[in-house]
Amino acid sequence: MPEYPDIEVYIESLERHFAGTVLNRIRVQSISLLRTFDPPIDAVHGQKVQGFRRMGKRIVWVMEEELFIVLHLMVSGRLRMKEPGVAIPRKSGAAAFDFGHASLLLTEASSKKRASLQVIRGNEALSSVDPGGIEIFDIDVDGFGEVLTGVKHTVKRALTDAHLFSGIGNAYSDEILHRAKVSPFKRTGALTEDEIAAIFDATRQVLDQYT
Repeated sequence: MPEYPDIEVYIESLERHFAGTVLNRIRVQSISLLRTFDPPIDAVHGQKVQGFRRMGKRIVWVMEEELFIVLHLMVSGRLRMKEPGVAIPRKSGAAAFDFGHASLLLTEASSKKRASLQVIRGNEALSSVDPGGIEIFDIDVDGFGEVLTGVKHTVKRALTDAHLFSGIGNAYSDEILHRAKVSPFKRTGALTEDEIAAIFDATRQVLDQYT
């Protein structure tokens, strides 16, 4: 599943190629993809993309008129820039976002289609779908330690809890804990101050390294 670094790379590319351009339409092929119906998907057709930002492991498209497109790639969802009006692959294709200069193709290689697309109106509604995990670069080691030890979990489970920390999943949590030399199965309540500091430093280093 794409995590913090992967989503940041996507956003950088999306900003470069699509920010400021008009989204002509979205073609949805996978019936399981679209998770909202009000506002309808065509509410964003013909609107200019104001920009992109990350919300946990989701990509948020900032549109006009306080509309947002929220895209969660889940495990196997991938975005690829193609020629305008490209045909959506029958088996792996989920949707296509059509612009004048290109189409952005969303595919899922897995037989289990878990990616999701939401069209949301207003910042309050957008906040309601935010898992609420803190951003690791927005806190210091003390704040990090309070969140980490505030739950009774294994360290790995706490790091990958989207309600606690934003954008960290299985792949990068393993790298983080390996670098910090802390067992993923250690209970958060048993962590020493040195271990908390090591995990904090490793988290920042790993996420920064792969972004």
